[in-house]
Amino acid sequence: MPEIKYIDVFFSLQSFQEEELRGKSAVIIDVLRASSSIATAIHNGAKKVIPVADMSDAMKIATTMDQKDYLLCGEKNGTKIEGYHLGNSPAEYDPEVVEGKTLIFNTTNGTKAIKKASLANEVYVGTFLNQQSILNAMNEHDDEVVLICSGWQGRLAIEDTLFAGSLIHNLTGGTLPDNAKDGAKVAFGLFEKYGDDLEAAISRSDHAKRLAEVVSNDDITFCCKVNEFDVLPGMRDGILTNLNG
Repeated sequence: MPEIKYIDVFFSLQSFQEEELRGKSAVIIDVLRASSSIATAIHNGAKKVIPVADMSDAMKIATTMDQKDYLLCGEKNGTKIEGYHLGNSPAEYDPEVVEGKTLIFNTTNGTKAIKKASLANEVYVGTFLNQQSILNAMNEHDDEVVLICSGWQGRLAIEDTLFAGSLIHNLTGGTLPDNAKDGAKVAFGLFEKYGDDLEAAISRSDHAKRLAEVVSNDDITFCCKVNEFDVLPGMRDGILTNLNG
């Protein structure tokens, strides 16, 4: 039976302290929708993504760049920030829009989790869309890998936990070993129960219901697709690029 003692799961960006990631690697998960938008943007030719914690940081970075080279991207409470070029829908990140651009990215939960993980050995951004690339990267690690679910305002988000569970399920061949950590057990169990119909489970989630008031249901459907993109968004000096490139 495979061992996964090196995998832990945090269920929101508020559930860990920065120092806890020192000497470990991290996968940041925000299925609805930061991880999905970042994976889509990089697949469609965005040169790099600069995650920021808030609008103030975004504007500071923007003032140092040529206007034709960057796009301000992101959302607050699900809706596009006024004055930004793009919101947080993967559908907005078409090749003709993002190719060759630097995206300055600011979201309610996902980019804050990315920034908070800065002490980790490696930081990847994962979602169902690039699941296999994340699995491949995890298989290369002998340090502890922490799956960080961004959650929503400090609460568990079922879609993020399901993705964490899908990674653990794949890595263990569907058999959870006795030495699995509690967080891994919870995520694995949730995937065992709901993994056969991801879209149905995620569509009924609290976060999806909140988003339904402000975005198209097409976003939910798209974010539930598995292995659409062979991209591995990873951090280098505060910037996300495709480590598969």
